[in-house]
Amino acid sequence: MNFKNLKKPEIFEVGDLLSANTHQLLDLLKSSPGGLSDEEATLRKKKYGPNELPKQKIYAIKIFLRQLKNPLIIIFVFATSVSFFLGEKTNAIIIFLMMFVSILLSFFNEYRSEKIAEGLAKKISRKARVIRQGLEKDIEVKDITIGDQVLLTPGSIVPADLRLIQVDNFEIDESVLTGESVSVLKTDKPVDLKNPAIGQFENFAFMGTTVISGTATGLVAAIGKDTEFGKISKAVEKPKPLTGFQRGIFGFGAFLVKVIFVLVLAIFLVNALLRHDPLQSLLFALAIAIGLTPELLFLVVTVGLAHGSQKLAKKEVIVKQLVAIEDLGNMDILCTDKTGTLTEGKIEVVDFIDSKGETSKFLLQLALLCSSTIVGDEILSNTIDAALLSYAKDRKIELPVGFEKVDEVPFTYERQRMAVGADIGGQRLLIVKGAPESILAVCSSVEIDGKNEPITHFAEKFKSQFVSLSKDGFRVIALAKREIEKKERYQIDDERKLSFVGFITFLDKPRKETFAAVEKLEKLAVSLKILTGDNELVTERICRELKLPLGKTILGSQLAKLDNNQLAKACLENDIFARVTPEQKLAVIIALKKLGHTVGFLGDGVNDVPALQQADVGISVNTAVDVAKEAATVVLLRKDLGVVSEGIVEGRKIFANTTKYILMDTSSNFGNMFSAAAGSFFLPFLPMLPAQILLNNILYDFSQLSLPTDNVDPEALEKPKKWKVDFIRNYMIFFGPISSLYDFLTYGVMLFVLKASESLFQTGWFIESLATQVFVVFMIRTTRSPFYKSKPSKFLIIGCVSVVALAIFITFTPLGEIFKFSILPPKFFLILAIFVVTYLFLVELGKKLFYKRFSP
Repeated sequence: MNFKNLKKPEIFEVGDLLSANTHQLLDLLKSSPGGLSDEEATLRKKKYGPNELPKQKIYAIKIFLRQLKNPLIIIFVFATSVSFFLGEKTNAIIIFLMMFVSILLSFFNEYRSEKIAEGLAKKISRKARVIRQGLEKDIEVKDITIGDQVLLTPGSIVPADLRLIQVDNFEIDESVLTGESVSVLKTDKPVDLKNPAIGQFENFAFMGTTVISGTATGLVAAIGKDTEFGKISKAVEKPKPLTGFQRGIFGFGAFLVKVIFVLVLAIFLVNALLRHDPLQSLLFALAIAIGLTPELLFLVVTVGLAHGSQKLAKKEVIVKQLVAIEDLGNMDILCTDKTGTLTEGKIEVVDFIDSKGETSKFLLQLALLCSSTIVGDEILSNTIDAALLSYAKDRKIELPVGFEKVDEVPFTYERQRMAVGADIGGQRLLIVKGAPESILAVCSSVEIDGKNEPITHFAEKFKSQFVSLSKDGFRVIALAKREIEKKERYQIDDERKLSFVGFITFLDKPRKETFAAVEKLEKLAVSLKILTGDNELVTERICRELKLPLGKTILGSQLAKLDNNQLAKACLENDIFARVTPEQKLAVIIALKKLGHTVGFLGDGVNDVPALQQADVGISVNTAVDVAKEAATVVLLRKDLGVVSEGIVEGRKIFANTTKYILMDTSSNFGNMFSAAAGSFFLPFLPMLPAQILLNNILYDFSQLSLPTDNVDPEALEKPKKWKVDFIRNYMIFFGPISSLYDFLTYGVMLFVLKASESLFQTGWFIESLATQVFVVFMIRTTRSPFYKSKPSKFLIIGCVSVVALAIFITFTPLGEIFKFSILPPKFFLILAIFVVTYLFLVELGKKLFYKRFSP
């Protein structure tokens, strides 16, 4: 909690606020029992500012211009300009459209951050009841200031961070901050703690949380951006960082920029030295550069992502940002909360155990009677009573005959118990329900086989039983009773000389499908880490019950003491992070990313928003709070880890096919362009005209548009892959020369066998270079044997064959004359067939050697 607002001279230390009594608190916050005066409230509002979350003005043009820093965008701007200059207007328009779509996607990604902050602001109630000048009044939430007295009733949304000074059976739902489904009982008593976690602020009510039952009065200790809620809002103001896939694209783009710059400069200088026409030399060098550019990269990626998103939608996975599919596939660590993901998200009755350790229906009936809510109501006062009633209804367990509730002694924080006076079958009983330590403290006997025995003989046994159940992760309540005289009202003093009845255990039960889902994630080489605000005992129990292969546990209080290096080490060594704050969840995500991991985060509460925002893949669910869904890039229609694993598989398929395109395009184009550059040095004419190079490149790229539909080998889905620019460079350098070898053989055939003219030579090499680089896809698309162990999709086969056939057809048409093509003799096509077959065979041999040396 940040109380050190630079605008105010006062500095409110957390420990002082927690430990102060009411008198000290009023003095510390300069308030009074009758609240602030209107004049003082106005002065404080001017000094501290309004009680609202900060709203940053977003300049769309600045966000848009930031997108132009992408190296690939620079390449595409360059490619578009050259293509247009060479008269290839259609080609230029295609490149421009792909580039523009890419920029828009990135722009909307950053612009969403403003919407997230707006969503947080809407979460806060607009009106609140305060005490001003001794009178109760309703005011706008934004007008609340430090020192104001705020009144809270059931259903209220807490308008600021309040230190409670008066409570009456006050229970609050903090799930928006902690993610935990169990409501929290609050006290107004001082608490002596240093560096407490958010769940330990027992006498605080936080902005944005909801009152479940009871009433309370609190003094405003923090407003707006200084509240816990405000800190979360501040965390999501920053634009979402680049994901692993986007960083890979940037690295690949930077690599291409360097290659293109060196190649263009070298080719132009050499041609100038050979005294070729300067303009033609420049155009030729630029065309070579364009030949190296994967113009249709974004189109191939977009087609693949769109295809994948449709398949994922059928599997109940909605992808808000297409690029998230790639990162979903590349994810190697999934961080998730516990409640509602590993568990059902609501506590349920597990067992009701009497003093003999046996299941007792009567014990459950007594617990139902000892409730603040009339049995049968749909609206329940707390999660414990809700679980009891649900259990009884499902199993048709009815109340004892002749039940009549007479009076109730409400639950208080100090006693940790409540009591009900009731008539059951003509007998007046006082039934007491509460924390086991509290119940055992007021028991003098225990009922065994219908007889009351002194509890002294059994006390240690019951305490040990309670400790054991707690260590196993159960939430435990105890019950006691005694026959009591009939009267209209009962007091706390009546809670004495009770007879211990037994324990009832509760648990947020594990989801049945979770174990199978975790097994899938393990097979996909995705590590699971649990980030929860709940305690470590409950979390460890759930993990044991699900047989999750999780290692060590670390607490939020321990994380708070670590420096950056120690935190990084802790993130690797531990799999369960318990009692953690939203800031600590965020710190874990960032630390894992810095260690080179592609990190996913699954969460659905306001407390999860910062982590969702910063993760490579933010995953939420359709039932999540609006701001969590807004911050996420992937939304599940069903909160199930199994659904996530389906998305991972689809993401890996798309990444695999995208990588195929990159490898084939760069290696084949590099070989062809190297051949063109070398040929220009000794030939009396250019080996291929600039316009022919661009046509060759665009036809090749269109042949690969069916690549997103290609089949993917199972081993490519076994583990996450990452962008490796070094691997792409090695692939290009290794396979490029093989392509160049056949280009040089084609040169020889055209010059010495067919005695080709300039036009015929250029036509022959145009067809050979296109055919070899198109058909080599069948070798490069898999690490397996392409002939019988890995079959390409039928669309890929049709696409490749059609493009080569179209290229040959063009040379026989008037369109061929526009590109200055000549009609090739039949002998050439026989030689072409031999070249293509032997080239593919040689690439297959080279592929085996390459993968032995370099790991993909």
